[in-house]
Amino acid sequence: MNRPRPLLHPVTLALGLALAGWFVGHGFVKGRSADRYVTVKGVSERETKADLALWPLSLNVTDNDLSQAQATLRRNTEQVFAFLVRHGIDTANAELQGYRVTDLLARPYGGDPSFRSRFIITQTVMVRSDDPDRILAASQAVGELVDAGVVLSSGEEWGPGGPTFLFTRLNDLKPEMIAEATANAREAAEQFALDSRSSLGGIRQANQGVFVILPRDQAAGIQEQNQLFKLVRVVSTVEYFLKN
Repeated sequence: MNRPRPLLHPVTLALGLALAGWFVGHGFVKGRSADRYVTVKGVSERETKADLALWPLSLNVTDNDLSQAQATLRRNTEQVFAFLVRHGIDTANAELQGYRVTDLLARPYGGDPSFRSRFIITQTVMVRSDDPDRILAASQAVGELVDAGVVLSSGEEWGPGGPTFLFTRLNDLKPEMIAEATANAREAAEQFALDSRSSLGGIRQANQGVFVILPRDQAAGIQEQNQLFKLVRVVSTVEYFLKN
C-alpha cells in the first residue's frame, strides 16, 4: 500500500513562508519610503534701483470766463515744461492727458450763481523718464511752480503724491535668483537629512515661487512704487525624498 507523499517538506514550507514574509515586508518598507520626504524653502534677494519714472502733474485753473481760464492753463502748462527743462528732464516723453472742463452752473443739480469762478479746467502733464534720479530731484523742487502761481497736484489723485518709480528689468535677474534660491533650499534639505541620519534623495515636487518687488526700507506707510530703491525677492519651495 502506497502512502501519500506530503505536498511540501516542512523545511521547504518554512523557508517559503520566510521568503514570502521578507518580500512582503520589503515591499512595505519601499512603499512607505515614498512618504518620507522633507519640505524646504530657499530664498533669494537682490537690492535694485528703479529704471523708469512716471510723474503726473495735474494742473487746475478756475475762472468765471472760460477763455481766460484756458489762457491761464496754457500759460501754466508752458511753465511746467520750462521747469522740467531747467531740471534736465527730456520733455520729448512728456504728454498732455485728461483735459476736462467743468461748468459749475451746468451741473445736474444746479449751481450757485454766486460762485466767483464758474469754470474749472484740469489737465495732466504726464512725464515719463528713464532717468529716475532727475525726476526725484525735480519732484523735491516742485515748490518753484507753486511760487510762480501754478496750482497743481503732484502724483496720482488718490496716492501719497510724487512720482511712481518702476523696476522693469526683472527678467534679467530671474535665472540667477532662481538658481540661488534652489541651492539654498537644497542646502537646508541636506542639513535636515544629516540631522535626521538620513540621506537626501531626488526631488519629489518643486515650486519656483512668485517674484515680488518690495520697498528696500520696509516700514509702516512705505509704499514700493514711491521708493527709488527696491528689494526683489523670490522663495522657492522644494520637496526632497529621504532615504535610510
